[in-house]
Parts: sequence; structure tokens; C-alpha cells
Amino acid sequence: MEKKTKKIRYGVVGLGNIAQSAVLPAFKNASSNSVLTTLISEDKQKLKVLAKKYKVKNTYLFEDIEECFMKREIDAIYIATPNDHHRQIVELAAQYKINVLCEKPMAVTLNDCLYMDQVAKKHNIKMMVAYRLHFEAANLEAIKMCRQGTLGDLKFFNSSFSYQVKDKKNIRLNPTSVGGGALYDIGIYCINASRYLFQAEPIEVVGLSVTSDDPRFINTEETTSVILRFPNDKLAAFTVSFGAYDSSDYEIIGEKGRIRLENAYDYATPMELRTFLQTRSGEMKKQTKKYKKRDQFSAELLYFSDCIIKNKTPEPGPVEGTADVKIIQAILESIHRNQPVSLDPVHKQMYPTQKQKIIRPGVRKRKLFHATGPSKD
Repeated sequence: MEKKTKKIRYGVVGLGNIAQSAVLPAFKNASSNSVLTTLISEDKQKLKVLAKKYKVKNTYLFEDIEECFMKREIDAIYIATPNDHHRQIVELAAQYKINVLCEKPMAVTLNDCLYMDQVAKKHNIKMMVAYRLHFEAANLEAIKMCRQGTLGDLKFFNSSFSYQVKDKKNIRLNPTSVGGGALYDIGIYCINASRYLFQAEPIEVVGLSVTSDDPRFINTEETTSVILRFPNDKLAAFTVSFGAYDSSDYEIIGEKGRIRLENAYDYATPMELRTFLQTRSGEMKKQTKKYKKRDQFSAELLYFSDCIIKNKTPEPGPVEGTADVKIIQAILESIHRNQPVSLDPVHKQMYPTQKQKIIRPGVRKRKLFHATGPSKD
């Protein structure tokens, strides 16, 4: 008789845009080792509607989350709440030996990240930060080419990530003090991409924010531009905005060529990887590779569940999450002081590799219930 594979029972806390459009549908593609058993929200009607839609038996209001943990109805929790709730939930989950898959950014402050890492270690739980692109084929191919020296010595990275946040009530427009704003929400993708492509950590940052008179941006910046200085004279520059046309691309340029990845940070669209290389004869060789829309969230679930079942350390873990938040805080300090800020980098030994690639078919677009999000979702 074939041995039945153990399945990790998940709860999802926070049922906003990212949960409804991507996390909840992902369990179908991750059913070999993951099962959704519990929903947690502060919205009673949302719990009722989504529990029926996904055939979930257990539902809890956010105020009753500790009761959920006490009943041992889940093995892991996927945290998809606003950023300033992450630390509280991780601390509580760890006390009840509940493993944690936490959306990025890991937390609002460096101190919160360090505490979350410590509490996870103290209670011996698995903790992973949801960097879905660490499992995505197009980004992993770009990493491979950079690592193999295809572009020669890497010189600089450029990126833009923007879209229109149209609803003034969207939590993304909360003040940066609670983890709102474009830098926390989408700037983290550009920071993380520059780090995994260079396979290095920045040592200095410069940031600049601008805001129009648009009433949407009373509490947070509209657009932020950043330059990161890496060791060996490498530079990364990016701009993020909640008030501009859709953009989600990056380029990395070396002495012998460049790579451009279009829709680099998206989870609901196909991607296109363009490579420009100089041949020995001096000619320019161009190549384009297209990647279909994939379910990046089921890849995370499959990987994390496997780590729990086989008692492996998840990567990306708390060190990865801490590194990005430390950089974000330095950028905010640079903006406030109007000058460059030096960084003592987080020690990082591992970066994503092709071994982490997991491909699952894309999921259809979902209608959201009591949730706001980017217009392109």
C-alpha cells in the first residue's frame, strides 16, 4: 500500500487582497502536502463568505486567535495582515509551537525583526518570509546568469515598480510608522532583487521622496527613489510609486551585456526575460524568453510544508527578512536627514538558486470580497 503523505494544516490570518487573490487559491496547487483548515479575520461577514467558498471548517475572529492556537487545529499560520501586526502574531504563534509563513516585509522595524527571529528560535518553530520570487523561474534564471558570469563583471541595477493606489482607504496609504507607503510595500521587491542578483549586501543608501498635492498621499509619500551602494563599486537604483502608471521591471548591466526582466515582480501576469550579450566579434546577440503566469504562492506553501515535514531550515528565513527591513530603515533615515547613510550589512551566506525552482500552473483571477488592492490585480 502506498504511504500517505503528511499534510501540514494551515490557518490564514488576514483576508485582504493578497490572501483572496493569491494565498487562498494556492492551496489547490499545493494539496500534495498542504491543506487550508482555518481562516482568521476581524470581519465576520468575510469569514462566512470565504469559509463557504473554500470549504473551510474553522473560522475565528482576530481577537480570538489565541483560542485557535490553543486548540491545535493548525500546524502553520500564513500571516497576511498589515505589517504592524506581524510581530504580535509571530510571538503568539511561537508560544503554541505554530510554524510561521509571514508576508513581507517581515515587520516594520529592525528591532521587531530581530525579536521575531529570537522568539522563533526560542520556541523551536520554523519561520519563513514569503519571498515568492525566490522560487520563480524567470528570476532564478536571471540570478543564474549573473552568478555564472554571463554578463561579465556586474556594474549596476535599475528598476521601477509602480501602480495607482486609487482607494484613499487602502492600508497601503497608512503612514510609514506602521509599515505603509510604497517603500515598504513594493520597494522591498527592488531591494531584494538587487541583493539576489549581485549576491551581496549594500553598504550605503541614499533616498529621496516626493509627493504631489494629491489628497491620497496625505499620510505617506507618493514616489521614492533610492540608490544602494554595494561592495566592489556596484550600484543599484530604483523608483517606486503609488501614483504612477503600472511598471514592474528591472535591468542589470554588466561589462559584456545586460538582462531586462519585464513584469519582474508580478504574480498575475506572464514575464519576459530579454538578454543582450556582446559576442567575441563585437556584435550584439539578443535573446527573449517568455514565461507563462504561474502560481508563485503554491510554490511557497509546498516548500515550507516540506521543510516542516522533513525538519529542514527554510530559506528565505528571518535573516533575509531582517536584511531588507534594515535597509528600508536606513533609506527612511537618509530621506529624513537628506544625506547618505552607511550600513553595517546583515551577514548573509545563502541566496536563491535554481534548486528552489517550483512551477505550478497559474490560478484564475478571483473576485475580491471586502478587500482593496492594485488596479492590475
